[in-house]
Amino acid sequence: MDGKMSRTIMTGGRIAMAQENGGNREPQRPIRLAVIGGRRGAAFRRAFEVLSDKIRLAAICDRNERVLQSWRETDTDVKRYADYEGVLNDPDIDAVFLATPVSQHGRQAIAALNAGKHVMSEVPAAFTLDECWELVETVERTGLVYMLAENYCYMRDNMLVGSMAGQGLFGEITFAEGGYMHDARNLTHDAEGNLTWRGQLRHSFNGMHYPTHMLGPIAQWLGINRDGGDEFDYMSTYVSKEAAAHLYYKETFGERHEGADRAFWSQGDSAVTLIRTKKGVLIQLRLDTKSPRPHNMTHYGLQGARGAFVSARHKEEQGLVWLEGHSRGSTLHEAKDEAKWEPLDAYADRYEHELWRRWSGDALKAGHGGGDFFILEEFSSAILEKRRPAIDVYDAVTWSCVAPLSAISVETGGKPLPFPNFRAKRDSESRT
Repeated sequence: MDGKMSRTIMTGGRIAMAQENGGNREPQRPIRLAVIGGRRGAAFRRAFEVLSDKIRLAAICDRNERVLQSWRETDTDVKRYADYEGVLNDPDIDAVFLATPVSQHGRQAIAALNAGKHVMSEVPAAFTLDECWELVETVERTGLVYMLAENYCYMRDNMLVGSMAGQGLFGEITFAEGGYMHDARNLTHDAEGNLTWRGQLRHSFNGMHYPTHMLGPIAQWLGINRDGGDEFDYMSTYVSKEAAAHLYYKETFGERHEGADRAFWSQGDSAVTLIRTKKGVLIQLRLDTKSPRPHNMTHYGLQGARGAFVSARHKEEQGLVWLEGHSRGSTLHEAKDEAKWEPLDAYADRYEHELWRRWSGDALKAGHGGGDFFILEEFSSAILEKRRPAIDVYDAVTWSCVAPLSAISVETGGKPLPFPNFRAKRDSESRT
């Protein structure tokens, strides 16, 4: 992957669109966006202020009356809906941002597209293979903009590594890893011990249910689904035994709570997915949302024939790289100087992504390491410029289908499964 392709990937094809349109576009009114899930909408206030010429918050939809009431007190000009159908039937809403439980994303996105609304969806995009296929078909049929809101792709270090990989600093890539280790047991229940949607999911699903935070940045680094890049070939998933959740419920709610029974939880504590690409890159993903440990906000690694990258695990650490011909020492056996890691930030002046050079001050005031700002900026720009977004529907379903495929793989003892080709027409074998 060369540097030109890397820059095009991360800017959603803006360079090509600017050339086609002569770099001009007619002035348009801001996009009117409805956030479905009122708590999440508050995280974007700063981004809406900065991007007010492109997009504005027009409505909030939430079934919780207390959430709607909080918006009445702070944003009197924002419409409030308690039901999703009301948003879909509102002709003054141009687009929706789905910040709802993961199992609802696919159906809600399809409904919005059929109602003539552009869609930005939280992750994953869908939770069944059938929904993945229908989502692609609906986007293709309607011609509307669909973007997956994978904010981890826009974190500064991840974009910096992508720029460096695109310009060949790591050499030919052979291996990548991503992990999401976040003790979220307290989010699986309410104050009375009733299971939330997260708890219900861990009760009923066994596999890699939340793959895109790990996989999205890696897919960008490898140019997955891009001309001259790579494609996922096949994958298999393995899950450990369950140990942490039932112990937590026993200690928190007592032995009579259903969650105190180990057998109640279908999902084991750690899930590992192995993916091999068509160009021979091996990818390892690890998901653990049950085990007691500090939150690994980021956990990535990249290995090439000329160097390597390891991410920081928490705020007190920094990302590290070692690049042959640039960093100190050598890994050759006969070398006299020991190879030493150096800070990733040492390469920022030269390889910082153009989006971070332009927007860093505003992005860092938003959540998820600036990612929340950039997904909103990219989504609105794609609509106004009438182009595909940087993370389009094909990326969305390719990354998200790891979840349903993983459940099949686990159930069949780790059987390797091929990735669907979502750019082709769906056949009978795809209806799993």
